[in-house]
Amino acid sequence: MILVLAGRRSNQYSFKECTFSSQNFEGGRRKPFTLSLSLASMESPFKPDILKGKVALLTGGGSGIGYEISAQLGKHGASIAIMGRRKNVLESSVSALQSHGIQAIGVVGDVRKRDDAVKVLEATIKHFGKLDILVNAAAGNFLVPAEDLSPNGFRTVIDIDSVGTFTMCHEALKYLKKGGPGKDPSIGGIIINISATLHYTATWYQIHVSAAKAAVDSITRSLALEWGTDYDIRVNGIAPGPIEDTTGFDKLAPKEISSSREKDPLYKLGEKWDIAMAALYLASDAGKYINGTTMVVDGGLWLSRPRRMSKEAVKELSRVVETRSRNAPVGVPKSKL
Repeated sequence: MILVLAGRRSNQYSFKECTFSSQNFEGGRRKPFTLSLSLASMESPFKPDILKGKVALLTGGGSGIGYEISAQLGKHGASIAIMGRRKNVLESSVSALQSHGIQAIGVVGDVRKRDDAVKVLEATIKHFGKLDILVNAAAGNFLVPAEDLSPNGFRTVIDIDSVGTFTMCHEALKYLKKGGPGKDPSIGGIIINISATLHYTATWYQIHVSAAKAAVDSITRSLALEWGTDYDIRVNGIAPGPIEDTTGFDKLAPKEISSSREKDPLYKLGEKWDIAMAALYLASDAGKYINGTTMVVDGGLWLSRPRRMSKEAVKELSRVVETRSRNAPVGVPKSKL
């Protein structure tokens, strides 16, 4: 077996380990070439100082997707404040960020509590002097049939994802509204809400998360309209697909993981880096004209539908229809004139 890695530069990728295997075609549908990589680093397409002088606060920024966004914003020049409920996780994450030369602090807080939101924002302002970017990445998620989900369990996820997102936005407004409309480029602050695609159609066993993220998307659009108009604040969202090495991904059974990969038009699963790059794009001037949208980063998975007929069968059917059409006798039209 030959493994070919293509890149524009020889140092574009570096690997700690690589394991791979091939699989046969089955049922007329290609099965993916399975490639498992542990990436030591992946080069960013953005300039390293694209966020120089910016200050970002991330809820849920101590782990998973939130931490990767924290790290990438920091590596590109931003100072980072992360908010979370677990002090030990925050301390570990802050140390990791600082080891990369990133200015970072961690403040314990629960997004469901308004007083905590105020406390964390005040601590961020006290330490860094300002706030430019708010990323709402705190989330609650677990699999459960709707009939087994208690109203309290439903409410918990709504409180974290939806109410928590609005609470942080509401309390951060006075720091993000740096000017009125029509001012210089990027004078207003930036809000990025982490969402999902679960509510675009319907999703098994995640009615609570689906409802919560639908509300998050509505918050994103409404604030983009109001605060974009009044304060030049850009508000956008990111909807990740299945992302490897995250808490939500780890809750899936191996069969479900394989199914997600098979259904994805790109035959792959996402990485936290993919979401962080989307956040970096929206947080920078590269996305200065984007407002009120939720960027889907899922390889096209939510669009996926089973292929009912193979491509070859469609081509053959088209040939038959075309031949039949060409050979059909052409009648003389009758005129009523």
